[in-house]
Amino acid sequence: MSMIEFHNVQKFYGHFQALYDINLEIDKGETVVLIGPSGSGKSTLVRTVNGLESIQGGKLIVNNHDLSNPKTNFNILRRDVGMVFQHFNLYANKTVLENIMLAPRIVSHMPEEENKKQAMQLLKMVGLESKADNKPSQISGGQKQRVAIARSLAMRPKLLLFDEPTSALDPEMIDDVLQVIKKVTSDSNMTSLIVTHEMGFAKEVANRVIFMDQGRIVEDDDTKSFFKQPKTERAQQFLSKIISH
Repeated sequence: MSMIEFHNVQKFYGHFQALYDINLEIDKGETVVLIGPSGSGKSTLVRTVNGLESIQGGKLIVNNHDLSNPKTNFNILRRDVGMVFQHFNLYANKTVLENIMLAPRIVSHMPEEENKKQAMQLLKMVGLESKADNKPSQISGGQKQRVAIARSLAMRPKLLLFDEPTSALDPEMIDDVLQVIKKVTSDSNMTSLIVTHEMGFAKEVANRVIFMDQGRIVEDDDTKSFFKQPKTERAQQFLSKIISH
């Protein structure tokens, strides 16, 4: 069963074409990693999946919602699609616990006691129970990102999108965040689409690797095959540069 289907999707910013003829299917329960040079369209592709970026051509179906149909209710779609951003996007005036409880309270009308219990369980899962009453300004970048992951899980999404979740972090904090993502993606019921530059992490978590360049999907293969021997010259160049770096 497909969770995401791209059919000849095109994306423009004015006259600049960011995505060309994207054809891609991602099945329920898959963990797919998007890699490629900066500016290749990875983040744009991920942001079309929950409607943060609109498409200008083709068809995009996410969890049975047709995003190319103007009548599609994006608020309903986003209940099942969580997103973890580069820069955390936490509410600065709310505590860590309140940040996690907010969406279930407003969107799902979850009873307060159940909501708080779930939020504390999620904080425990990301190793931050002791920070429940802190404001985001009182915790580190890596901790903020772990809170952001807990927050995205609070809505019990069927699909989780990660847009370069470690790119704004200090190197020593990256591993803590990657360990949490690994734990989350091992849940076989959830589909994950991850944009990352962390190749070791991609090898460990992904069922599939998609390599993009200049707005196009250049290669789409199972993880082992891709890292052992990329089929295209462009992907080979990219990997050899990263490995030597």
